Amino acid sequence: MSNLKSLTLYFLVMIFIASVAYYERLPIARFLIANEFIVIKAKESKLAHQFLDNLKGIEVGASNLNPFGLNTLNVDYSDTHENTFEREEFRSVASYTKVDVVASGDALPFEDNSVDFVVSSHVIEHFYDPVKTMKEWLRVVRPGGYVYVIAPHKERTFDRDKERTTLAELIDRHEHPNPPFPDHHNHYSFWITQDFLDLCQHYQWKVVASQDVDDKVGNGFTVVIQKDLMSERK
Repeated sequence: MSNLKSLTLYFLVMIFIASVAYYERLPIARFLIANEFIVIKAKESKLAHQFLDNLKGIEVGASNLNPFGLNTLNVDYSDTHENTFEREEFRSVASYTKVDVVASGDALPFEDNSVDFVVSSHVIEHFYDPVKTMKEWLRVVRPGGYVYVIAPHKERTFDRDKERTTLAELIDRHEHPNPPFPDHHNHYSFWITQDFLDLCQHYQWKVVASQDVDDKVGNGFTVVIQKDLMSERK
């Protein structure tokens, strides 16, 4: 009887974990059961696989907690594993994501038109000048390749009380940069899906797919940009 009770309790706890992960749109749910952590990783994106399978690219700021399952080199600003994100990653899954290239995500050490795609999840909002960053990602992508962005939707994250970042502000940051002291943990921009689409339209970046609710974690949106075959950097 005691074994049956234990098994019933285990399944009830597992149902609770799955419910929290779904309803709270968490990338992971981490709970202590019998002195052990149970970790739920973010699922891979079907849309990303649709566009990016069988290609080779760059992921900016990859994480074992939020894997894409694509053929990528991981670019990160540090490989010391001392930042908040990587410490949380290690506490959760007892491993770090391998950093292949140490570089700022807005200054990539790659040749023009040299990779098939750049992919990122919950990264673009950490750059003071996301226009500069997007242009840099498009620079290294070959004509016909993709920039695949998942960004947090302000109404579905802890940024919900922040004012939306306007297109005019982003243009001004890009044309008259005055960046604060770098803080890789800070969010500099707060968007809903249409805000980011408006940014793409202004700079004439070709959007080939978008999701108002991303199919990975669910608390962000997805925008897929294809570099024109005859594109010039704008």
